Amino acid sequence: MAVDAALVEQQFRNHGALLLRGFEFDVGTFRLFAERLCKTSVFNESPNRALLDAESNIQSVDLGVDPFPLHPELSREPWRPDACLFACFSPPGGGGETTVCDGVEIVKRLPPPLVAEIRRRRLVYLQPASPEVLEYWLGTATPDARQLASPPSQCPYFFRDTGGRVIRGFSRPLLHKPMFHEGPAFGNFLLFARDFLRVPNFPRLDDGQPVPDEWVDAVREAAAPLTHALAWRRGDILILDNSRFMHGRRAIADPGERKIASYFGYVGFAPPNDDDPIDPPWRSGQFKPPAVRRRG
Repeated sequence: MAVDAALVEQQFRNHGALLLRGFEFDVGTFRLFAERLCKTSVFNESPNRALLDAESNIQSVDLGVDPFPLHPELSREPWRPDACLFACFSPPGGGGETTVCDGVEIVKRLPPPLVAEIRRRRLVYLQPASPEVLEYWLGTATPDARQLASPPSQCPYFFRDTGGRVIRGFSRPLLHKPMFHEGPAFGNFLLFARDFLRVPNFPRLDDGQPVPDEWVDAVREAAAPLTHALAWRRGDILILDNSRFMHGRRAIADPGERKIASYFGYVGFAPPNDDDPIDPPWRSGQFKPPAVRRRG
């Protein structure tokens, strides 16, 4: 693949969503292309994906047929990647379009009083902490109260003992500043949790309450006219700034025909993120979450 890496970086910064068409590639050349943009990558532990290149964390997209709501990749975890790259080896015969929406433009379409209110709020993501998670971040699967209260500086979580069960958590702004735009932008796990998982309180607001339905309805309404559906062609590569653009997909008629590879990575030119811990491990090597490491 003969692509000007400096030009790709410039356009990635300027626009946040790039579609390259008409290329010939295999998994190896796709990896080389992705690694010219990204320094490191993350393994996506979501189920129903095929591993295509273990060393670089290249996987298939989800192999099912269901439509997916808009979401930034891995926004349910504190290591949300900077960039999403998708490479089409074989397009679906019907359906299966990837949907894309600019989170900055969503905010511009929201009612100004709502924007003023939600800019002050944060989302909190709480999940059970497995023994693998505790051992990876705290050095022991059975931490005491002191260890739970004082995790290492590289740890992205806070921990709570709820009486027999340890909870891990992190928080992010409900509206955030993208890497290369003044923002604010909407981009989080809310729509996926509400519209696909049917979970009303993950993530929740910083006061412990669920995000009001009317807020989520306003986001859906604002996003609808802004959402573009990409009909895949063989040889397409889609690159998204995952801090600005959300993506999803439409239902797939024949999943056997749709062969798309994914790579989720971290660019070396990302500005500092105040919500990241000190020296986050996902920015210093190919990152696999604790449960994936234990399986391996």
